Amino acid sequence: MTDKNKLPVAEERDTVEKVTGFWNQYSKQILIGIAAILIVGGGIFGYNYLISGPNEKKASEAMRYAEEYFRQDSVRLALEGDNLNPGFLKIISKYSGTKAANLAHFYAGSCYLTMGDFKNAVKHLEDFSTSEPLVKARAKALLADADSELNKKEEAAKLYKEAAGIFEKDDFYSPQYLFRAGYLYESMGKTKEAIEMYKMIKEKYPQYKEYDIDKYLGRLGNTE
Repeated sequence: MTDKNKLPVAEERDTVEKVTGFWNQYSKQILIGIAAILIVGGGIFGYNYLISGPNEKKASEAMRYAEEYFRQDSVRLALEGDNLNPGFLKIISKYSGTKAANLAHFYAGSCYLTMGDFKNAVKHLEDFSTSEPLVKARAKALLADADSELNKKEEAAKLYKEAAGIFEKDDFYSPQYLFRAGYLYESMGKTKEAIEMYKMIKEKYPQYKEYDIDKYLGRLGNTE
């Protein structure tokens, strides 16, 4: 990236904080959103789904208290548990192989992100799997957040792009993922890739107004 294309210092700092420090800035809102998706939204991981046998039932019952702490933003208690009830880490080890333990990996990764332990966040988010598109996209984006915080810009940009493509109908998060991918590519001097991300936002999400995409394209020499 040439000097003439760089943002003014104040604006650059603001954008960096919004992109590479996204989790620290918006962790509480994201935690609430994740809880809604996983617990309330459509019953994706409802307890009836989790209870498929004695072990599943025990695991899902153990999850209740950890999830409650998670909803209350008490991430350390959610992760480690209290004197009476296990946290997500204990559920993962005690009920390995259950659907509840799989879900606990997602929660644990989210908790570690909030706590600033990005390596453990990556570990648990990589161990989580789901076929539900909205949650899959969210998990991949959170993994990108962790990689970004670890200064793994190339990996993070790729993950943001992938996350945006999983559930393209999501016109709230998908353009944000594309923007973060574009900005990271731009910060690495990968102008072609950055322009591609910004143009995808313009074409697929014309209603996206959080950033002036034309300005970002313009300073990269693309004024189409």
